[in-house]
Amino acid sequence: MKTSPFSSLSRRQFLAGTTALTAMALTGVGSALAQEFTIADPIGTITPDGPFRWIDSGDQKAVFYKAFFPKYGEARGVEVVYDGLPWNDINQVLPLGIRNSTAQDAFCLPLNMPPAFAVNEGWVQPLDGLIPDIEAWKAGFPAGAFLEGLNVFDGKTYGLPYTSARVTSAHVLYNKRLVADAGFDPATKDLTWDSFRQLAQKVTEMNSGKAYGFIIGGNQANRWADVTRSLAQMAGAACGDTSIGLGVDFRTGELVFDSDEFVGAVELLLALQQDGSIFPGVMGLNAPQARALMPQGVAGLMFQGPWNIPQWERENPDFDFGIAPTPGPEGAKGNLVVSSLAAASNTMFINAKSKNPRIAADVFHYLGTEQGQTDWGNIVGPSDPPIFPAAAANSQMSERSKAALAMFQDIIKVGPNPFARNPQLSEVAKVYQEPTPNLALTVQGLFTGQTTGIKEQLTALVSATNQALDAAFKTAKDAGAEVSRDDLVFANWSPPKDYVAADYEAL
Repeated sequence: MKTSPFSSLSRRQFLAGTTALTAMALTGVGSALAQEFTIADPIGTITPDGPFRWIDSGDQKAVFYKAFFPKYGEARGVEVVYDGLPWNDINQVLPLGIRNSTAQDAFCLPLNMPPAFAVNEGWVQPLDGLIPDIEAWKAGFPAGAFLEGLNVFDGKTYGLPYTSARVTSAHVLYNKRLVADAGFDPATKDLTWDSFRQLAQKVTEMNSGKAYGFIIGGNQANRWADVTRSLAQMAGAACGDTSIGLGVDFRTGELVFDSDEFVGAVELLLALQQDGSIFPGVMGLNAPQARALMPQGVAGLMFQGPWNIPQWERENPDFDFGIAPTPGPEGAKGNLVVSSLAAASNTMFINAKSKNPRIAADVFHYLGTEQGQTDWGNIVGPSDPPIFPAAAANSQMSERSKAALAMFQDIIKVGPNPFARNPQLSEVAKVYQEPTPNLALTVQGLFTGQTTGIKEQLTALVSATNQALDAAFKTAKDAGAEVSRDDLVFANWSPPKDYVAADYEAL
C-alpha cells in the first residue's frame, strides 16, 4: 500500500489550501496599498448623491478596489462603498436589491445571467450619454471587446468589458525540480498526451511515494469538466465552453461529448490513475487545497489556472515552478475556446436607478484606458488580466505571469457566442437544466469507478443533454421567444481563428 504524503504535512500546511483565497487577498492588499494611481481629470461634472456603491465578486478584484477607491474618492470628493461578495451572495443580494431599488450603482450580473435579461428587464442603463465621445473610447479596446447581444443592445453600449476571458483553468503548472529530475523540460518541448503520461509515471517511480506525477482537486466536480473539455479541445474538438453551448460543435450544432477527442481525454485521466501516478486522496481535495500542496513538493504536474502564479510567488518564493500549454495528442492542431473576448462574469453595468451614474461612468472610463488597464494589471496580475494586451505587457506583473498571458494569446481562441447572435436565447438559458450526471459528474464517476465504459457513458450524456436542450428550447418558444436550435449553428466558424463581428454579419 502506498503511503500518503499527507503524513509528512502539518495540519497548518494542509489547511492552507482551504484558505487560499483569503490569503491571496490579504497578502495582495499589502502590495496594492503601495500602488500609485494616475487619476485623470473627471470626464464630466461630479455631483455625488450619497455614497457611490460598487459590487462584484471580490477575490483579486477586491485587492485592486480596496487600494483604488480610497484614492479615487479623495480625488473626486466622493464616498465610495465597495462590496466584494461571493457569487452565491451576489446571486441573491443583487436581484433583491433591484426589486427593492436598493441595488448598488455599479454591479456585475449574477453568475450565468445573460446580459440580455438585465437589459430587457430594465436593470441597467446604457453608457451612451454618460461617457463623452464613447465611440472613440471604445476604439481603444481590442477588436471583439464589444459585441451586439453581449454588451451592446440595439446599438447602445451597456457593459464595461475590462478583463480578458482569454484565460484557462487547465493549463499545466509543474515543479521544475521534479520534472527535470525525470528528464523532461516542457519549456523547450511541449508536452503531448503520451509524454505527459510518461512524465507523471517517471516522477512517481523516482520518488517512491514521496511525490507523485499528478494532482487534481478531485472533489470539486467542475475541475473534471474543465480539464476534460480543455484536453479534448487541444486534441481538436471544436465546441463551446459554457451554458447552452457547452460541448456543442458550433459548425454543426451537434454535441460532441462522445467524440474521439473527449473519449481520449478521459482515457488519459484514467490512465494516470491506472499507472499509480496520481497523488493519493485527490477525491478529498478541492482546487485550492491541491494548489496549496504543490509547493510542498508532493506532485510534479497539475492542471489549473494562472491565479496560482502570483500566489505562489508571494507565499512560496522558493518554489521553482514552470507553466506550459494544455497538452494534446502528438501532431494535434487544436486550441482552447472561450465564448467571448471579455470575461462575462467581470463585465460591469450601471444600475438603471443609480443615484450616481456619472461617477460610475467616470470609473468605467478610467478602467477602459491604457493607464487604468495598466494600473489594473499591476495589482491583479494574470488572475483577471486586463483586456488590453499592451497593458498586460507594460504592467509590473512578473515575467512568468506575462509569459502565461502570452501563451494564452497563442492557444486560446474566441469562438462563436450564440447569445450575440440571438439575445432571445437568454430565455432558453433561464430554463435550461443540465442533465444529472452532467459532464463533470460523468467524468468524476468514471474516475472513481462508480460507472464504467467511457464511450457508453459519454454517449448517454449526449442523449440526456439533447433532451434537456430540446425541453428548454420548447419552453422558451412556448413562452413567445423566437429561438431555434439552428441558432447554435455557425457554419462559417474556423476554430483556429477568433470569431469576430464580421463573422456574425456574414451569417
